[in-house]
Amino acid sequence: MIVSVIAAAGVRASVGGATERFVDDRALESVPLRVRKTMSRGAVLATAAMHQLVGALPAGALRDAGCFVGVGASGGAVSELHAMLRASTVDGAWSLARFGGAGLAACNPLLAFQLMNNFTMAHAAIQAGVGTGVHGALFSRGAGTVHALAEAVAAVSHGDAAVAIAGGADSALHPVTRAELDRMHAWSGVPGEGAALVAVARGEGIARIVGCRVIEAEARAATALPEGAIVAITDAALRAVIADRAEVLDVSAALGECLAAGPALAWLCALDLLAGGAERIAVVTADVDGALGIVELERAS
Repeated sequence: MIVSVIAAAGVRASVGGATERFVDDRALESVPLRVRKTMSRGAVLATAAMHQLVGALPAGALRDAGCFVGVGASGGAVSELHAMLRASTVDGAWSLARFGGAGLAACNPLLAFQLMNNFTMAHAAIQAGVGTGVHGALFSRGAGTVHALAEAVAAVSHGDAAVAIAGGADSALHPVTRAELDRMHAWSGVPGEGAALVAVARGEGIARIVGCRVIEAEARAATALPEGAIVAITDAALRAVIADRAEVLDVSAALGECLAAGPALAWLCALDLLAGGAERIAVVTADVDGALGIVELERAS
């Protein structure tokens, strides 16, 4: 059975410091300002990408679609977090008891929705009027987004959905996310942000999905990467493996470390290359926890 990508959309990644935003705000105009207050930055980006995906297909084509999105943990206005922390401190130390009362009362009650991972997917689906079928939000620091695509392919293959949406959205520019990655010594490059989504269905499309798998960190040493052209988001170990390989396009520097959004943005790069005449491309993405996601795409005949 052939499962193909029938449409794709994305919001270009920002790369740089917290004050250096390069996402074209015109791409976000589809997200009403009044509802952005309930959203994390990742959710805003996912909603913009979802609106673009809806526009790429006939009206109503995605209404009953399944929806599987890799999402990150970043989100929430920093001012809200500061207010909560100040109100939760007693004699210069964090107090759980204080947090449960004054701390929670000090922040906007909508902050909880910004911090819930599944609300990235929920906001995007609700605002664009899609995804009433099977669905799942998968926490991702990279490879989880490849799991999301695998779930979408399985939903279509097993007949649980005629069309399924998969992708990722995240912003590593949020200072809490950056601090956590620094603390874990997991930072591998310049912080970025973005969102990308693909719609998959049986039959012909703009590209066929011929492989989708995740290799956990402990199994990477024995991994044989696919032959031929590769679009890669690398860590140091993967760069060493592909250094002598021909036909490798490393998009890490261009996209930055977009965490959950990274693999899906790389899929869009590969789709562009297939549209330009390439026959088959493997997208290999390394996440900050060391896992590898490998998606193999083939140009539709």
